[in-house]
Amino acid sequence: MSGVRQGVAAQARGKLLLGAPLFVKTSDPRELAREARRQGYSAAYCPAAAPHETEKLRAIEQGFAAENVVLAEVGVWVNLLDADPAKRKENLQRVTDGLAVAEAVGARCAVTICGSFNEKVWYGPHPKNLSQEFFDAAVENARKIIDAVKPKRTRFSYEMMGWSLPDSPDSYLKMIRAVDRTGFAVHLDVCNLVNSPERFYRNAALIEECFRKLGRWIVSCHAKDLEWQPEMNVHFVEVIPGRGEIDYRAYLRGLAGLATPAPLMLEHLKTAEEYAEGARFIRKVAGELGLEFA
Repeated sequence: MSGVRQGVAAQARGKLLLGAPLFVKTSDPRELAREARRQGYSAAYCPAAAPHETEKLRAIEQGFAAENVVLAEVGVWVNLLDADPAKRKENLQRVTDGLAVAEAVGARCAVTICGSFNEKVWYGPHPKNLSQEFFDAAVENARKIIDAVKPKRTRFSYEMMGWSLPDSPDSYLKMIRAVDRTGFAVHLDVCNLVNSPERFYRNAALIEECFRKLGRWIVSCHAKDLEWQPEMNVHFVEVIPGRGEIDYRAYLRGLAGLATPAPLMLEHLKTAEEYAEGARFIRKVAGELGLEFA
């Protein structure tokens, strides 16, 4: 399969990668990849699989490679800092398995969040989520996951969050240095970083800072948008790309400047029509910038 993978890389080089969830009833990887291409996508979320499902993993890798669709990420959304020790151990294994799957199929990364000390909402805010204890636990977990799998062609990454670490380019850079593993990389979610009026209004500068400081480690990104709905306190709401204030010109310019294209993956929308609208907007902005999608 090395020749096929090289072909995918050659086609993608210099062009942007865009993907989204696929609203199609099939478990056949080749059909999923064809549907991605039919919708104009060059990247996709990895279908669910387990490390022991050797034939399924091979079919996923071959099916998407045959259609020149890049597998962007294996998402494992669990709390690595669960208050229940048994659950925490189980979640650590689930994320480790996710990285093993990403390695097997050649996905760009496996991704989760660092977790949360919030005992009611697994990803929710908690004062200790900004503490040294939280940082140290996240570093330890990343090392354990990476050392267990020893990835060669994929990476493990944490998604940025607005109320827990890493919550800025500098805090992510600090975490990269602390983890100290080549298997650790950056998953960029700009909307998750916008947690104040200043960042909302100056999100282009925030985006540029992310790519300037973290660009060499960025392996996958999420595409969303934010609208500020006036209430008695700050209230940002995720909306379809193009309906909010995120500067996609800055976002796409940053992606275009990466040495290795990082997939830009739409998420958190409700219908195929909403995803199509978001994709049209992103492609329109790319066209205005003279950028192309693979």
